[in-house]
Amino acid sequence: MVPANASPGYLMASVLLTDRTLVRVAGPDAEHLLQNIVTADLDTLAPGQAKPCALLTPQGKILFDFLISRDGPDGFLLDCRADIAPDLMRRLMLYKLRAKAEISQQKESLVTASWGDESPASQNESSASQSDSTALRDLRFSTMPVWRMYAQQIDARSDQSAWRALRIAHGVAESGSDYELSDAFPHDVLLDQNDGVGFKKGCYVGQEVVSRMQHRGTARRRVMVVSADAPLPAPGTDITANGRSIGTLGTVEGNTGLAIVRIDRVKDALDSATPMLAGDTPLAFAIPPGARFTLPADAGGDA
Repeated sequence: MVPANASPGYLMASVLLTDRTLVRVAGPDAEHLLQNIVTADLDTLAPGQAKPCALLTPQGKILFDFLISRDGPDGFLLDCRADIAPDLMRRLMLYKLRAKAEISQQKESLVTASWGDESPASQNESSASQSDSTALRDLRFSTMPVWRMYAQQIDARSDQSAWRALRIAHGVAESGSDYELSDAFPHDVLLDQNDGVGFKKGCYVGQEVVSRMQHRGTARRRVMVVSADAPLPAPGTDITANGRSIGTLGTVEGNTGLAIVRIDRVKDALDSATPMLAGDTPLAFAIPPGARFTLPADAGGDA
C-alpha cells in the first residue's frame, strides 16, 4: 500500500484505468452551460488541474460523478466511468438546449493515473508513447501529487490493486466501487472537502439542498478509512456496532478499505468501546488525510 505521505524513494506508478472514458464539452457556451449545472466552481479551475465534480439530482444526490479539466480555450474534459458515459451525455444534452456547445465521447483517449517519485514530465520524456499526453493534477489527493494523463497510447506500469490501495489511503471514493449513483450526497463522499462543490458560486442543479447541509452542518455520513488485523470482507458488507448498522464497506484491498459511515454512530461506538464490525471482522477507523471534518462532540442521533 502506498502511504498517504509517500516520500522520495517511491518509483513512479502508472495504472491504465480501463473502466474510465472522456466526455468532451466544447464551444463558446461550454463553460456557462457547465457552470450552471455541475457542483464544482469552474471559475477556480486552472489549466493543469482535474477537479472532482458531480451532476446532481434536484434533491441534491449524485447522479453522475467525474473529474473535470480544461481542454483548450473553450473546452472541458469530463473523466467518468465508461459505463455511465452515454447516460451522462444524454443528461447534458437535456440541459444544453440552444447553448453553443458540442458534446462528444473521446473513445480514442486512454485514461491513466500516475503517482510517485518521478514527475509526469520526466516520465513523458522517457516514453515516446506518452509524448502527446498532458499531466493534470488530481485534486482529490491533497497530501501527495497524483496525476491524470489522457493519451492514445499510454505506458502503464502497475496494476489495479496499487490504485485501489492509493485511493483507500487518501479516502478517495468513487461511484460503483464505494456508493451507488442517486444514493449519496456530495458531503457523504467528501466533495465538500476536496473542492468538488463550489459554495460561493451561483445556482446549480441540487444546490439548495447541498448548501443547506453545509450551512446547518447536518452531514452525518462520511467516507472513512478502515483497517483490520485480517483481510476485510467483500465490498457492500454491512458495518455494525452492537447489532446496529452504522455504514457500508466500499473499496477493499487486503486489510484496508473505504467505508461510508454515520460518523455520529462511529463516535458513539468509540465512546462506549463498542466493537465495530464488518461481518465478523473488527475494524479501526481513521479520518482520511487532508479531510477537515471531525467526529461530532455529541453523538447519539438516531435519524
